[in-house]
Amino acid sequence: MPRRTTTSSSRSTVATGLALSELHLRLQFLEKQHQSILKQIKRKRTELHNFVERARSLATEVVNQATPSFQKMAQLDQEIHALFETIFATRKFGKQTLKKIQAVYRQLQFAGIISIKPNTSQSGAESNEEFSPTEEDFSTQSTENSHQNQQWQAQETTSFGAGARTETQQKIRSTFLRLAEIFHPDKAQDSETQKYHTQIMQEINIAYREGDLARLLEIESRQQVGEVVNLNNEDDLTRKCRHLEQQNQILQSQYENLKRELRLAKNTPEGAMVSSSRKAAKQGIDAVGGMVEAIESQIQAVSQIRDFVKDFQQQKLTIQEFLAGPVSLYSSEEELLQDILEQMLSQLT
Repeated sequence: MPRRTTTSSSRSTVATGLALSELHLRLQFLEKQHQSILKQIKRKRTELHNFVERARSLATEVVNQATPSFQKMAQLDQEIHALFETIFATRKFGKQTLKKIQAVYRQLQFAGIISIKPNTSQSGAESNEEFSPTEEDFSTQSTENSHQNQQWQAQETTSFGAGARTETQQKIRSTFLRLAEIFHPDKAQDSETQKYHTQIMQEINIAYREGDLARLLEIESRQQVGEVVNLNNEDDLTRKCRHLEQQNQILQSQYENLKRELRLAKNTPEGAMVSSSRKAAKQGIDAVGGMVEAIESQIQAVSQIRDFVKDFQQQKLTIQEFLAGPVSLYSSEEELLQDILEQMLSQLT
C-alpha cells in the first residue's frame, strides 16, 4: 500500500488556520482590554468631575455664608492698622520702647492676626532688619512655590507622557478627522440629519480640544463607525490587533493621567475642604457652619486685640501694661491665639 504524503498546500492551510486562530484570540483579548480601559476612564473621569464640582460648590457655599464674617475681619484689620498708625504719629517714645512697640505691630502681622503692610514707615530701619524674613525664609518659600508651580504644570499637560505625545496627538487627530468627515453637518442631506450631525460634532470637537481619545472612541463605537475587518483575512486581523494595541497604550496613559489629576485635586486646599466636609457629614456635623463658627470665634479674639490696642492709643494703658499683653485673652479658651501671643511676646524679652 503506497505511503500517503502531505502536500504543501495542506500544510499551508493548517499553518494559516493556526495563525488565524491565534490572531482571533489576540484580537478578542485586546478588545476586552480596550473596553475595560474605556470603562475605567469613564469612571475616573466622572469621579474627577464630581470631586471638582463638589469643591466648587462647597467653596461657593462657604463664601456665601462667610462673606459677612470676612467683611468684619477686613474691617477689624483696617482698624488695628489705623490705630498703630495713630500711635506712631502722635505718641513720643524712647528709642528702645519704640522698637518694642514696633515689634508688637510686626508680630501681629507675621502671626497672621492682621495683614502684612510692607514698607511701613513707622517700623524704622533697625526694626525692619530685626524682623524681616531671612534669606533662608525666601529660599524655603521659593522651593514651595516651585513645587506648587510644578503641580499646576503637571495638571496642565496633555493626558499622556511626553514620549508618547506625538503618537497620541496623531491618533487623536486621525480619529477626529475620520469622525468629522462622516458627521460634518454640511454633508447632511436634510435638516433632521444636519441637526443630529451638529450635536455629534459638538461632542467630537469638545473631545478633540480636551485631547480625550477615549471619548472620541466612545463616539465612534456608539455611532458604529470604523474600518471593516475580514475575520478570515490574516492581514486585516494583524492590522486590527496592532491598531488596538496602540490605542490601548494611549488609553492606559490617559487613565493614569486622570488618576494623577484626581490625586492633585485632592491635595489642594479645596480638596482638603471636601475631604473634611465628607468626614463631618458622616458624623452629622455641618462642616460649613463649623467653618463660619470658627471665623466668628477668630473675630471675637481679634476684636479683643483691637480694643486692647485702642486702649493703649487712648492712653488708658501704660506702656508696661501694653507690652505685657492682653491678660483677658490669656484666660480665654482660644488656644491658637494664646500660642500666637505667647510667641509674639517672647520675641520682646
